[in-house]
Amino acid sequence: MGLASYYTLMAWILIGLLVFLGAILFFCGARSLSRRRVSAGMMQGLVGLLLGAAAGLMMAVLVNLHSYHRLTYEAPVAEVRFQKRANQHFRAYVTFGRADAMICEVGGDEWQMDARVLKWKGSALLLGSDTLYRLDRLSGRYRDIAQERTQKRSVYSLAAKGMGLDIWPLLQRYSKWVPWVDAVYGNAAYMPMADGARFVVSVGASGLVARPGNSDAERAVRNWR
Repeated sequence: MGLASYYTLMAWILIGLLVFLGAILFFCGARSLSRRRVSAGMMQGLVGLLLGAAAGLMMAVLVNLHSYHRLTYEAPVAEVRFQKRANQHFRAYVTFGRADAMICEVGGDEWQMDARVLKWKGSALLLGSDTLYRLDRLSGRYRDIAQERTQKRSVYSLAAKGMGLDIWPLLQRYSKWVPWVDAVYGNAAYMPMADGARFVVSVGASGLVARPGNSDAERAVRNWR
């Protein structure tokens, strides 16, 4: 079992213990209230509820962290293929190592993929915590700035739903209170769109990297200006 799996297991065990202790204290408090021991009952019930709330918060954070992937070396994470539908209008097929594809209607001359990155330091790094990343969105870009300002934007979320408590804005806002977080930042890669072009997106230590995956994509990059 890897370190990440070990600490995840320990976190779930701790959550289970908090739920168990919270339930015991809550029912003890209810029993005390039934025996008219009001002060003791209220204290036991309150502590039980606080332990339950702490367990719920930990569970929400853990679920959200599971939506991120460990980054240990550069690896391909997505493939994007384009079919031209009209001028500055493309259909994008995005796959994440599965047979099924996410289909997006993208406007513009270029496409951009964004990711969220969490880097650790200090004790978290010593415990073997790897940099985490999560693909965030796919969007279209217009090469002409005037068009970028006035044309309709096309943006699609790449994140799965039901990911628990979103810790990203919390870590950004309260980073100085979380000493084991080294950096919370966004990263993006963008390339031109062309009919039949296929691009492979990888993630490494420097963030996202998009590379041509066929001759149509290579031609589009050569003519890119």
